[in-house]
Amino acid sequence: MWTRGNQILAGILALQVVIAIVVFWPRGTVSGSPAAPLLADFKTDEVVGLTITDRDGNTVELAKNGQDWVLPQREQYPAVSTRVTDLLTKLARIRTNRLIAQTEGSHRALQVAADDFNRKIELKMKDGSTRTVYLGTSGGGGATHVRADAQKEVYLTSEVLSWDVNATESNWVETLYFTVPQTATLSITLQNAQGTFEFERPTGEGEWTMKGLAADEKLEQNSVQDLLFQVTSVRMIGPLGRSEREEYGLAKPQAVVTLRTKEGEQEKRYTLTLGAKLEEARKASGESGEEKQYYYVLRSSESPYFVRVSEYLGNTLANKQRADFLAAPPTPTPTPTATALPSGAEQPLTPPD
Repeated sequence: MWTRGNQILAGILALQVVIAIVVFWPRGTVSGSPAAPLLADFKTDEVVGLTITDRDGNTVELAKNGQDWVLPQREQYPAVSTRVTDLLTKLARIRTNRLIAQTEGSHRALQVAADDFNRKIELKMKDGSTRTVYLGTSGGGGATHVRADAQKEVYLTSEVLSWDVNATESNWVETLYFTVPQTATLSITLQNAQGTFEFERPTGEGEWTMKGLAADEKLEQNSVQDLLFQVTSVRMIGPLGRSEREEYGLAKPQAVVTLRTKEGEQEKRYTLTLGAKLEEARKASGESGEEKQYYYVLRSSESPYFVRVSEYLGNTLANKQRADFLAAPPTPTPTPTATALPSGAEQPLTPPD
């Protein structure tokens, strides 16, 4: 039996449901009125700076340098400008025709609050002003909640998604740092603490030879091919800058790789110098608060920039030793031995055919 108290509670619950529907139910624009851009009077060619921050506090900063985009904190390392302009174009296309909420109380729930967001995109304009866009949770159907800094309203957009806007440098640069044609490589020399290993393939094809190979040693061709693959196509984690620092360890390198190639009629030499193994902490969600990873410093003779390369590549170049390039000797076939019979026992007769 319904009491007066139960009726009051039921009424409160119904009111809360209505409020939730009013606040969060998607709204379209008024019929006949065009959808306005989220960023009014926004011109992509007037953006001169861009900072992206993720929810863990990781940040990447980009700046315009003439007609190109660079990483100013990495001594103007060139970014892939088309990736930046594509993002700006998508931001300019966001419209306000899919209204989701219009109260400040909804911002944290949708992760578009000033202190609780999936991505914060800060745009520095030519006139010195700043425009900020927050990307929040997924709204389903390939859409994301979005809010402009000066507005309370939250909208849905399919133009740009949070995971498309990464706050890591590698997302905005060409990560292929060094490359030469494998088929044009005539020789490889690897120097590290274990020794100097010299390999040649004078015609650019066929089998490799190794300097100093003993008569009873055989070169493992696959090991040289693996090394060739690793040193002729080097990808970086991210750039460091032009200025050499003592902690980079280039004064006493862990390894030096020299490549000799023949490209057309011209022979060329390239050098890769591997420096110190360093630790990098990146902010991450979860109880730990950060995740640590190791990288090596690398410098190519073809680039003025020092870069970070993977721990795997660095360990490979620094720790290779002579035995790693030699084929294992064949396993000898054991010789059958006669089984000794107990004293006094007779050898069994072989049955006739």
